[in-house]
Amino acid sequence: MELLTIGAFAKASRLSPKALRLYDELGLLTPARVDPETGYRRYAPEQLERARLVAWLRRLGMPLARIRQARVEADTAARRDLAAFLVDHLTGKDPTMSRTTAPLALRYAALSDTGRVRASNQDTAYADSRLLAVADGYGSGGALAGAAAVDALRSLESDTVPAGDLLGALEDALGRAEQAVHGVASPGDDGADAGTTLTAMLWTGSQLALVHIGDSRVHLLRDGELFQITHDHTVVQSLIDEGRLTPEEAASHPQRSLLLRALGRGADSTPDLRLHDARAGDRYLLCSDGLSTVVPAGDIHRVLADTPEPEAAVRELVDLANASGGPDNVSCVVADVVAKA
Repeated sequence: MELLTIGAFAKASRLSPKALRLYDELGLLTPARVDPETGYRRYAPEQLERARLVAWLRRLGMPLARIRQARVEADTAARRDLAAFLVDHLTGKDPTMSRTTAPLALRYAALSDTGRVRASNQDTAYADSRLLAVADGYGSGGALAGAAAVDALRSLESDTVPAGDLLGALEDALGRAEQAVHGVASPGDDGADAGTTLTAMLWTGSQLALVHIGDSRVHLLRDGELFQITHDHTVVQSLIDEGRLTPEEAASHPQRSLLLRALGRGADSTPDLRLHDARAGDRYLLCSDGLSTVVPAGDIHRVLADTPEPEAAVRELVDLANASGGPDNVSCVVADVVAKA
């Protein structure tokens, strides 16, 4: 068996050599071999998956002692779901392994509209057989920022991504998207204050890998029930999480559009990343806040449940937003998980 040097293993696992040495000392990730004279560590390729999972748990802020026990009590709903997924992997379970035997595919549609008030459209909506994305730009170069972010993710459509590295590949693509946005918002440029939210899903044939930054949303319609599967990165959502604001109060709060995370210079670009097991009959909605802030959840549920074709569904959702005044750009992507013909 050919072992990896600590440098090669660090690069492949996205952990620093310093972190690897610490994890060895704590018994979290013991090298496959340690040279008795030099103390030089070498790792087996099959240790990469565990190393990546430990890295994700650290990104969640889990203490190292808790990782060693493979138990978690995440302090927010958004972190709890991803933490549970990772802990299941660390304890030998695999909740994301698809139980579907029939091959699946996506049937999709995307639509973006300026709305009734704004002079221009800074949203980007995109859907293809592998990638679904919505970006909501802001600032003088917001339209360019959103388009650049989505375009940077499109390399994933042609890339062959190993099943065990979906989240890592998505994180790498997000880094390219962030650089693309920074290119739009270069100092001295007219778009220097440009930024964007980004919410996207990568289809693998049995799973959807989600990356989410900002206040666009993803909803899942499954077995007749509608679930919001993203968590808004906004000031008002943080106040709701802390119990200082009710959802009803948040709807009219003066800072309801103030973002805590986004892609842009000086912004916190920490993403939420997670995997979703796909089932035939699932319907996903990705939308900008131009829909979610003006159209009641009940109406969104009704359209998604009663409108069979994705093209008709996105059109009706945009029409509902405009009928409610269309105060913002509105973008929707609807994707159905169907049996492959």
